[in-house]
Amino acid sequence: MFEQIAALIKEYGTVIIHRHSHPDGDALGSQIGLAELIRTNYPQKTVYTVGDAAGRYAFMDGAQMDEIDDAKYNGALAILLDCPTEELVSDKRFVKAAATARIDHHIYCGKFTDAEVIDTSFESAAGMIAFFAEEQSMKISRKAANAIFTGIVTDSGRFRYDSTTSRTLKLAAMLIDAGADPDRIYLDLYARDLESLKRQSLFINKIQIFDNSPVAYIYTTAEELAAMGVTDPASVSRGMVNVMADIRGVDIWVNFTEDGDKVLCELRSSRYNINPVAVMFGGGGHKKASGADVKDRAQAMEMLSELKKLTAKE
Repeated sequence: MFEQIAALIKEYGTVIIHRHSHPDGDALGSQIGLAELIRTNYPQKTVYTVGDAAGRYAFMDGAQMDEIDDAKYNGALAILLDCPTEELVSDKRFVKAAATARIDHHIYCGKFTDAEVIDTSFESAAGMIAFFAEEQSMKISRKAANAIFTGIVTDSGRFRYDSTTSRTLKLAAMLIDAGADPDRIYLDLYARDLESLKRQSLFINKIQIFDNSPVAYIYTTAEELAAMGVTDPASVSRGMVNVMADIRGVDIWVNFTEDGDKVLCELRSSRYNINPVAVMFGGGGHKKASGADVKDRAQAMEMLSELKKLTAKE
């Protein structure tokens, strides 16, 4: 499965690893994990991880990105992780590399690297990195195991989402055997301070049902974010979407968050393939978890109308 990418890693002395912007646990987990796998198994190679700040995942060992100049891309291999489109890649300098590769689990949107492995049957990009390590018989360090396990946990919803398979659990077990510490990882991921719980209650009180449909949403303006003291809209967009999960009678839920001249949209569903609606508005992702950006509140309401139509087709 990964023969071509494994050959490229062996060929190039410098490997620069990218992932999507505003990273989640999967983007960082797969990035840090792959970097550590290469460092452990090919100690003669130079490996860099690049991209924007880790945000709420800064607790991860290895989350501090490298700052490199353009010259580092000369004769290097750039590997992109967890990126369905070129627009989502954090640090577009990957195009300067001598060779490029991509590993991703999102719905395919087109080729933009020299080599690629795209497999939507995986719950996470981190899961693909774990499979890569197993397939290539690579030694897995404790640091790599913790990072990859974190990625699998976040994108599988703690192994609850229906993307979780027996393969997911087998790979997770392999990572625990390699030194991953689930107790520590869960504490870092899910422990909450009192202020964050109070903030979550504000979002719960903002939940609305769209036009008597099984579609719930939260819309947060820039002014509301400022009043809450929030400086990173992306963290709220993704971080608060699932306060609407598990509501009886709600099959689709969307979190809208104003961010400058756009509105960040996080779409989730327990039943429907909402990806076509995300694509309709310039986004993408998975069948039951996608994202997009729209220009204003009016367009956000148009998205909700399309989602309502989706539920009416049954």
